[in-house]
Amino acid sequence: MALTRNRLLLAKSESSYGVVPSPAPAGTDAVLISNLEVSPLQLELKDRELVQGYLGNSAQVVGQTSVGVSFSVELAGSGTAGTAPRWSPLMKACGFNEVIVASTSVTYTPVSSSFSSVALDFRNDGMKHLILGVRGNVAVEMSAGEIPKLNFTFVGIYGAPTTTANPTATFSNQAAPVAVNADNTTSVSVHSYSACMNAFSLDMGNNTVFRQLAGCSKQVLITDRAPSGSITVELPDLSAKDYYAIAAAQTAGAISFQHGQTTGNRATLTMSNCAFDSPSFEDGDGVQHIVLPYRPLPTSSGNDEVSLALT
Repeated sequence: MALTRNRLLLAKSESSYGVVPSPAPAGTDAVLISNLEVSPLQLELKDRELVQGYLGNSAQVVGQTSVGVSFSVELAGSGTAGTAPRWSPLMKACGFNEVIVASTSVTYTPVSSSFSSVALDFRNDGMKHLILGVRGNVAVEMSAGEIPKLNFTFVGIYGAPTTTANPTATFSNQAAPVAVNADNTTSVSVHSYSACMNAFSLDMGNNTVFRQLAGCSKQVLITDRAPSGSITVELPDLSAKDYYAIAAAQTAGAISFQHGQTTGNRATLTMSNCAFDSPSFEDGDGVQHIVLPYRPLPTSSGNDEVSLALT
């Protein structure tokens, strides 16, 4: 009998795609996560469509096998400025580059080539599922009064599980999170207007495909991205900011904020070039809010539509 509370996830970047890292993921690679969902064997079955002379199912054959994994990580730094958080390999496997400035910052920006990959070692109370060649997508989710989350969705190469005892987990470089509120989340700017934010979301919109071509190795590819999200703020007077005119003209502008006020646990998210889709209204405690769906756009330099800096 496997106990749900005894599950564990280890994550380690791969030096070579689809190859077990050396040394292999161990207890020191454990990541603090929530909302874990694992599809340990995703089968793509092909019906043989046999003519058998009687009614009933026809036999099937397996076309492709893969593994699906999704979970959430609290949006918090490592606790030390210039030290990557434990969830660093996950971000890189979602199409991000990582730049570390010692004792100062760790910054993530998207890339369009040379994608990293991660090996996920899922332990199900004594059963080991080693998933290689993992790549996927990440989405940011924030609401006032709640813990901000990074929601990851991954696809990887299937490997048969083995009976292996859980390692002793060492959780490091994941500072305690702080809730989204007036004390912790500051400098909210939406198209150069200092806004009161109630909710924020950003989905990087990576298009992830699993390929298993004859004569080639199995692989998960990121073939495109289309980031989008929404930000909900208190409705300003038109004299202060006219978001309707901005949306109608498709004028691009910046969205940014800082979450966390402690060195080593500050996250600054910046999108310098966002266009709005159709706004809508939402009530919040009897106060009118405006919901602004947006699309981050790259500049002519490319790969600069989103920046997440940890300081």
